Amino acid sequence: MPLILVCAAWGVFWGSWSALLPLVKADLGTTTAGLGLALTAVPLGAIPAMALTGRLARGRERTALAISTVGFALAVLAIGTVETPFGLGVILVIIGVTSGALDVALNLTIGRAERESGRRLFQPVHAAFPVAVIVAAPATGLARELGLGLQETLGVIAAVIILSALSLARLPMRDGPVPAAEKAGGGKAWHAALLLGGIAGCTLIIENSVEQWSVLLLEHERHAPVLLASTAPAAYMLCLTVGRLAVQAMPRLGMRPLYLLSFIGGGGGIVLAALAPVPWLSIAGFAVTGLALGPVVPALLSKAAEGDHRGTMVSAVSTVSYAGFVISPLLVAGLTTAVGLPYAMALLGLFALPLGIRWFREGMPVSKGRT
Repeated sequence: MPLILVCAAWGVFWGSWSALLPLVKADLGTTTAGLGLALTAVPLGAIPAMALTGRLARGRERTALAISTVGFALAVLAIGTVETPFGLGVILVIIGVTSGALDVALNLTIGRAERESGRRLFQPVHAAFPVAVIVAAPATGLARELGLGLQETLGVIAAVIILSALSLARLPMRDGPVPAAEKAGGGKAWHAALLLGGIAGCTLIIENSVEQWSVLLLEHERHAPVLLASTAPAAYMLCLTVGRLAVQAMPRLGMRPLYLLSFIGGGGGIVLAALAPVPWLSIAGFAVTGLALGPVVPALLSKAAEGDHRGTMVSAVSTVSYAGFVISPLLVAGLTTAVGLPYAMALLGLFALPLGIRWFREGMPVSKGRT
């Protein structure tokens, strides 16, 4: 439960953030371009922090998670104090650092908890994030309607995050030294980490694109009413959660059938969503995409955590996969310029191909000359 609370609190901020951006923009008096430039600071802080956390958190996963969660809460609170776009950029670098550290520390802690308890935990813990996003986004909009200001809203969010960090005291796991008999991964371990991280990153490219572009697609290309268009990311997130919980309820479902289901449903779903002639069919496509792709990243992290006592694989997969969030906005923007938004999003179905390739390769007989 503490890990679920931390993941949910993390999702509360990111679910609220898009609804808070108009307030941030108004308070700073900046342009949309200026705000967009400041937002690029988040990945600039996150990527190096993710790589460093993987090294520092070994053997002290719970402590690292608690520190990064509290640090994230303080960074969230600091957003309301900035007065210039440059100041916002500096704070967003810190948001990126603390959020990236929280990401890796959470995954390392889940991996250790799985090994110590023998229970499958990645799917239910990661299911908490989209649920929090779904709840937090409209709740923040309601708070704005009721007149709650930026600083007050951020204060509530920061308090929720700190309370989740305090719940880690109840986590039945203690920090301790890494077992001496650690598998020396070498080049093969890094190859495996790049492979799993690359597949996860391709999945996150699609996920991030749905979050950022689905409403625009329905409003501008399918002429959907604003309220109907706004349900697209919620439908995706809701079905993403259902997919994770469904896989958790099927412990005998191996990676190979999951690869196939995700390849067909994820690739086909995003193409349907992008090219469907009517809004409701596009929303159905986004829902299928979320249902199919939702379990992929937690399952890959769980696979990486098997026997990974030092956390090297988990931190590497987490860091490599984050590139999907960095690439996605630039990729879709570039494709949209070339072929238009519907075809740009349809082309994202190609990023499901690695899942199909993994399904095919894992079904091939292992020969003596192939590892």
